[in-house]
Amino acid sequence: MAATVFDVIIIGGGLAGLTSAIHLSKANYNVLLIEKQSYPKHKVCGEYISNEVLPYLETLGFSPFAHGATRIDAFELTTHNNKRITAKLPLGGFGLSRYTMDNALLKHAQSHGMQKLKDTVVDVVFKNDMFHVKTKTRGVLQAKLVIGAYGKRSNLDVKFQRKFITKQSPYLAAKLHVSGQFPKDKVALHNFKGGYCGVSKVENDSINLCYITSFKAFKTYKDINAFQEAVVFKNKALQELFRDSKPEFDAPLTISQISFETKAPVENHILMCGDTAGMIHPLCGNGMSMAIRSAQLASKHIIDYLEGQIKTRDDLEKIYTKTWKLNFALRLKVGHSIAFLFRQNWLAPKLLVALRHLPFLMPLIIKMTHGKPMTP
Repeated sequence: MAATVFDVIIIGGGLAGLTSAIHLSKANYNVLLIEKQSYPKHKVCGEYISNEVLPYLETLGFSPFAHGATRIDAFELTTHNNKRITAKLPLGGFGLSRYTMDNALLKHAQSHGMQKLKDTVVDVVFKNDMFHVKTKTRGVLQAKLVIGAYGKRSNLDVKFQRKFITKQSPYLAAKLHVSGQFPKDKVALHNFKGGYCGVSKVENDSINLCYITSFKAFKTYKDINAFQEAVVFKNKALQELFRDSKPEFDAPLTISQISFETKAPVENHILMCGDTAGMIHPLCGNGMSMAIRSAQLASKHIIDYLEGQIKTRDDLEKIYTKTWKLNFALRLKVGHSIAFLFRQNWLAPKLLVALRHLPFLMPLIIKMTHGKPMTP
């Protein structure tokens, strides 16, 4: 490593970690990103991002459209018994795979001097006002500050004794890309008993299908294909999509133990970003933009701290916690409430009828789970 003590070590190379790496590297700080996997890589993700992040990405010198992102401004929602509603997205968004976006962000960060280490972090100890980051193969690295952006759950959460990690995580998700017919300008959310599936196009005309379900709904079936046939395909829109498309993956990617429990934005003096700080229900389709916005908040506060505008570490942690909650607490609460309502199979069709009769409600709900365009 070029530096013996880094200004910032970022644990995790997803959207939040990579975005903060670019932000801090552009400000000429010594940044090390530690990620255990290689790039490029596919991830279980809805791959739809709200346009709220575009002004910020522009200031970082990154354009998703230069990498083939699709422009999306239409929304469709169906229930398990095939009731349907459509709406225009107030801000709109874009579709871009994590395979392409994460890899492009990594190269952009490296072009600004960020260093990357392929390794696994096994512990982080804070003592004498310094972080000691223990890795599996490279030993202990030191940094003034650490950002936690390692995703939904990790062994580090056990180390830090985070409250959510002790609770059951009853959700699992599956994602695949397919070739077929689907409007480029639309993101769809199709409900089925026990879960819902997001659909949108990404680069190269691929369709991303990503669904989440409860383990309880899934466990009575022997495998994912049996579950899809018996449950998912009761939604006719999903049945048609799967039937009339060709898989681009050998098998769906899956992830389990997904938790929507409340998390703290700061743990063990580490500033948490993205899903590591809190995860919105995919039903609201906005986790990727939240990850990017949280990285911006953390990066700004870190720069203020390193430049002496924030005087103490305690002040830094309090300010970040406050701004994180101001930006995301309402979104998470609304997301939990909406997901709960749509899990009630008897209620979901009635909700769609109400939304048809009160068309102003849909854009309002979307706005409550999304932010305003990010100021640089």
